[in-house]
Amino acid sequence: MIEPELLVATANTHGQINFRNRAWKGVLGASDDPWIHLQEGDRETAARNIQEALGGTLVTHALFLVDRPGRDEPLPVLLHFVPVLTDDGHAVSVTGELLIEPVTWTESHSERHRMETLGRMTMGMAHDFNNLLSGILGHLELWRQEDPEGAARAVRHLSTIEQAASDGADLISKVQKYIRQESRSAFDRVDMRALLVDCMTFTRPYWYNEPRRQGISISFNMQVPELPPIHGSASELRDVFVNLILNAVHAMPRGGELSIQGEISAGHVTLEVGDSGTGMTEEVQSRIFEPLYSTKGDRGTGMGLSIAAGIVREHDGTISVESAPDKGSVFKLSFPVAPSDPDPGNETPPSQAQGTVRAPADTAPQPRGTATVLVVDDEAMVRNVVSKLLELRGFVVHTASSGHEGLRALNSHRVDLVFTDQGMPEMSGRDFALHVHTKWPDIPIVLLTGDTDLSVDQHVIRRVLTKPFKIDALIKAIADLV
Repeated sequence: MIEPELLVATANTHGQINFRNRAWKGVLGASDDPWIHLQEGDRETAARNIQEALGGTLVTHALFLVDRPGRDEPLPVLLHFVPVLTDDGHAVSVTGELLIEPVTWTESHSERHRMETLGRMTMGMAHDFNNLLSGILGHLELWRQEDPEGAARAVRHLSTIEQAASDGADLISKVQKYIRQESRSAFDRVDMRALLVDCMTFTRPYWYNEPRRQGISISFNMQVPELPPIHGSASELRDVFVNLILNAVHAMPRGGELSIQGEISAGHVTLEVGDSGTGMTEEVQSRIFEPLYSTKGDRGTGMGLSIAAGIVREHDGTISVESAPDKGSVFKLSFPVAPSDPDPGNETPPSQAQGTVRAPADTAPQPRGTATVLVVDDEAMVRNVVSKLLELRGFVVHTASSGHEGLRALNSHRVDLVFTDQGMPEMSGRDFALHVHTKWPDIPIVLLTGDTDLSVDQHVIRRVLTKPFKIDALIKAIADLV
């Protein structure tokens, strides 16, 4: 049995592994070739990660597969390559963990370990995903400001793209809040019929276009009357029903009928998502909402329905399934009706609470800025879109792709405020902020981050904005701090 110890190794300034602890040798071997038990493609990746760390780049959450004698399946190992500055240059510290549970663990320990591992890996992925969403939303906003007539003509497609990107950002934010153990955000009144119409429109390429391309047909029968609102998060509920619709499509490889029905009963909104597909056995039905349980093999993660069930529970609702082999499946969901709002003026506008298609943002001339700002981000897409949006509002903008380049820019230009990313190679945004505050204590610093950890020293970093963000949030920060 392999004990769940931390794997530790170090590499010298030439990239040669010169120390491995007992746990490392037990998993990756004690051979002169430190990567001998990795699969071929992973060996090249590990060597490349060592070189990147020697250059000062932090490489985290790198997943490798280890082939071991006597095992049919490879062992998954998560490694982190950390640059260490020495008198002779950068050395590398490599730490890792085995993503497998010892056979002596109880079921509860095993599930907890899997969820903790998922959380650690999610933190690394969330930063990159938020950068992508920042670029999508930023370019949409640029299009609206630079070509309002073109944006008006494309309002339907534009709003659908923006809604999808915003929902992605909301989902990542939910995962990050869960990792930070934060309480859920305030719920709004949600019109479920309008939300389901959005879900049907958004998933149309999956249940209509793609099946037709494959020569099969899936019909969508939606019978949902006007329903009283429920209390909840539109983005989270939208994610639940999109997941159920896509699962239904996957269950009908030869075509069929997908249906959504709704009614009001005993103070609850009851909804059913059904398909005429392959159906499920009783054993599968009993486990379908378990984390990491999947019937899709390599095509599934086993997290979709477990996350959906968690969202339904957060909304004080219930979810169940009725199915039989070759008879299709019906997922039944029930949510309590929202209490009546004594002050209709407090109700969230439908365009926000219900997820309806929105018209283009106001393209009237905006107030012009007069401040000079520095934008520091190693992601060129984020850096460029932020600088262009601020320049369109009249601000003078300097950019830098790293902390060192940012310090050089501050030595050359008078700057009123600094926006800096958090995760950057060689010098993190927090380290950069500390350097700036030490030398220029009067320049306010705003941290732009897609990371999960939002705690900062407010004497150094005056404000934190989470990615993806809107241009108005940047302008408000400038107005408040300059």
